Amino acid sequence: MEYKDYYKILGVERDATEAKIKSAYRKLARLYHPDVNKSPDAVNKFKDINEAYEVLSDKEKKSRYDSLGANWQQGANFTPPPGFEGFNFNNFNQGGFSQGFSNMGDFSDFFSSLFGDFMGAGQTGRRTSRKSSQGFSYEDLFSGAGKRARTQNPYQDETQAENLDITQDLNITAKDLMSDKPISVKMNTVEKCLKCSGAGSICSECGGTGIISKTRTLSVKLPKGVKEGQKIRLKGEGKSDNYGRKGNLYFIIKFKDNEYLIEEENLTKTVEITPAEAVMGCKKDISTLHGIINIKIPPETRTGKTLRLKDLGLPKKTGGFGNLNVKISINIPSSISPKQKDLYKKLLELE
Repeated sequence: MEYKDYYKILGVERDATEAKIKSAYRKLARLYHPDVNKSPDAVNKFKDINEAYEVLSDKEKKSRYDSLGANWQQGANFTPPPGFEGFNFNNFNQGGFSQGFSNMGDFSDFFSSLFGDFMGAGQTGRRTSRKSSQGFSYEDLFSGAGKRARTQNPYQDETQAENLDITQDLNITAKDLMSDKPISVKMNTVEKCLKCSGAGSICSECGGTGIISKTRTLSVKLPKGVKEGQKIRLKGEGKSDNYGRKGNLYFIIKFKDNEYLIEEENLTKTVEITPAEAVMGCKKDISTLHGIINIKIPPETRTGKTLRLKDLGLPKKTGGFGNLNVKISINIPSSISPKQKDLYKKLLELE
């Protein structure tokens, strides 16, 4: 049976603190999670990492593992450590505790041999999952969870309720804010597999990873006057658990628009003109959220000058609209004819 060096797997010393072990696990689990790392060996590495943390994060399991010393690696000449005398390590897959391993996920034979009695059928009513004995679970890697609350559900013996809420940014444009119709939002989430309760192993639903990636499209109604940083709640659109409970989805509003600078109900748009238009003044058609309008740019307009157009901004919460500020930028044409260059030369001589 292959010996598993759990300290080497997590890359920590044998005297590493609990905090260092946890930190090493989080870093490696993120790196090799099958939904993130598509390399062929990522799944097996991820399983080894979870197994190593399951042992080293639990004082009892860690103590038993440490008691093996180096003798285990001598193969057939292995001498059982104190407390294991007469204990047959080879019978676990032929009966005995093997019936108690149905909840042990993808743990190796080495793990099963040492810790079958920790998770076997003899512990009536005890539920096991890919959560360490210290309460840190693999869901923490993606959900920012760890905030847990006690539950009164009688079917959750010795467990705690998961944080089922989801919080993420929502990038919206000025056009989104202008429309009265709900906007369509496509989002991806990673959730614990409900079929196997996150245990993974031979689960056909999650492919043995213990998690499910979901893509869905939501219809989101933006309130009038919504501000950047404001949080919008969609009740019941968070994660689900095996008990039928659903968390909430929270969107944090972020303004992201390539055409307009959004400042509450007011907008700022940059309009380019040529040097000649700046000196002589001109009329210009510009597109706005309210349609195409013609504006008059006065003579001798400098770069950075702003023209305020009333009531052409975003809807106000109290009614009406904000303003559209047109910021002038003088731009040199990318293609200049020989005649134009000659005129610019004469102009330069006059200056």
